[in-house]
Amino acid sequence: MAPPVIRALRSRWFTGSVHACLWLLLYLAITNLGGKAFDYGEVNSSTNPLRDPVPVAALDRLFGPNVWPKALGDTNAPDPFFTTHFIPPQSAPPTTRIIEVTYQGFYQAGDGPKNVIVKLGDTYTAAAVGTKLANSLFVADAALQSLTLTNSAAKTNIVPLNVKKEIVVPIQ
Repeated sequence: MAPPVIRALRSRWFTGSVHACLWLLLYLAITNLGGKAFDYGEVNSSTNPLRDPVPVAALDRLFGPNVWPKALGDTNAPDPFFTTHFIPPQSAPPTTRIIEVTYQGFYQAGDGPKNVIVKLGDTYTAAAVGTKLANSLFVADAALQSLTLTNSAAKTNIVPLNVKKEIVVPIQ
């Protein structure tokens, strides 16, 4: 058997009366309950000036530089909270760099030397066979389909025609 409160809440008469009361409250709210709005007016202010709630005149003496005690130790003394553990080790500067070389072809005027046209990075360079092209990089031979480059350590690089090739040269 259900308790009497549960039975009362579940009865149709109770739900109907709550429903009717809600409609009555809505009607009374819409019709403004027969009242009128408040009259809002200006408030008369007093002639006495307001007091500061916080006395700010004494703050400069409280936070001045002469108030705090002096440090006991020297300022250049090692700090116990400083560590070099998180500083990365210094690496040696690079000794080589990579340049992009593109062989564009060669030309020869009469019985003169062969001159090659080479694109180094973004710039075009014309150099004779046997001359220095970059740091420690010399033009050894020029053929129709390839260019032979050599360095001071006698290491040769062959660059095909119109093919970009990366060559490592020392930094001087």
